[in-house]
Amino acid sequence: MSKPPRTRKQVFRRRRIAVLGGLAIVLAGGVYVPAAAASEVPEAVASVEAPQVPAATAAVPDFPDYGRGAIGAAGFEGPLATSGDQGAFPIASITKVVTALVVLEAKPLAAGEAGPDIAFTQADVDAYNEVLAQNGSVQPVAAGTVLTQREALEAVLIPSANNYAISVARWAYGSVDGYLAAARAWLDAHGLEDTTVVDPNGLSAGNTSTPADLVALGQLALAQPALAEIVATPSATIPDIGPFANTNKLLGTDGIDGIKTGTTDAAGACLLFSTDVTVGDSSITLVGVILGAPDHATLNRGVVALLDSVTPGFQELTLTTAGDPYATYSTEWGETAEAVATETTTTLVWSDTPVTASVSTEPVAEATAGADVGRVDFTVGDRTITVPLELDATIEAPDLWWRVTNPPWAR
Repeated sequence: MSKPPRTRKQVFRRRRIAVLGGLAIVLAGGVYVPAAAASEVPEAVASVEAPQVPAATAAVPDFPDYGRGAIGAAGFEGPLATSGDQGAFPIASITKVVTALVVLEAKPLAAGEAGPDIAFTQADVDAYNEVLAQNGSVQPVAAGTVLTQREALEAVLIPSANNYAISVARWAYGSVDGYLAAARAWLDAHGLEDTTVVDPNGLSAGNTSTPADLVALGQLALAQPALAEIVATPSATIPDIGPFANTNKLLGTDGIDGIKTGTTDAAGACLLFSTDVTVGDSSITLVGVILGAPDHATLNRGVVALLDSVTPGFQELTLTTAGDPYATYSTEWGETAEAVATETTTTLVWSDTPVTASVSTEPVAEATAGADVGRVDFTVGDRTITVPLELDATIEAPDLWWRVTNPPWAR
């Protein structure tokens, strides 16, 4: 059966619906498309993989089986390794390093400088006789002798003249008591609370220190250029005194360039020593001490063996290589890029110093290659080393089709 013909009213209604529907579509498109194009797009959060960290090999320092000792390095906190009792112990003529540093506090001396003249008197001759009566190490002095400050310090530190230690202390501070008060203040100011001095030369067993304090003391000595020059001098000749050799027979062996010997019945044979070693592109200043050795020949062999075992314990680790990836970005519209290290970074470590790493990144919607997007923090012992991360490629914004087909409310 055929359908009845449409009435004029029905035809009009259908046309109106078609027109209004088309108009709705046009209006919707005119509002939705611009809105979709202008609305924010979701940021990509980086996918981070656990960073690989280098591992160092444990060192085994070969300390002697006698006495007590410690070894440290400039730029590293505290002693790196110790051996034996670490309490206070007599330090003999290592005391003269304190004397020299405290004298330089009052009477500074630049590298290579002679310094002011010191006129010696009968009081200095009396000091010579007092030390000689104690069977201490002396160098000649006469009333009327004039030496430069540097020459006097050379007499103190190279042949270890006990009488000249007394003389320079009096010259700088007016009296031995004045010097001792200044020495106590200087030791406290430099954190050497476990060090005690009761005379300028170390003849008394009351001059004591700990291995850790002595390592710190040696580093302070090397930081004084004039003092570092003197303790590295194998021999010298001073008018009115004559030629003398350094009591440190290890100078020049394994690069040893200081610092001070000491010998008394209470302290045994002692040596505060230093040397520079090269690891990769780095130079390291080692400072060590051994107290209470049976004699200096035995002590010297022990120091050489210790240095030979300690030097390989320093390692240069590569933390990052420029371009190493640490995270990956993937956007919802198909863009990808990696967060990579901006630089090659190495660090010097001692023994099996623990190394850990953590990665921090920023979310990204669009960015150009090279944009800063985070960092990787390496904890190396008690230090933190930060390396910036950058994008290795540009992350483009989504095109219009993606924006229109991914409604803002669904993103």
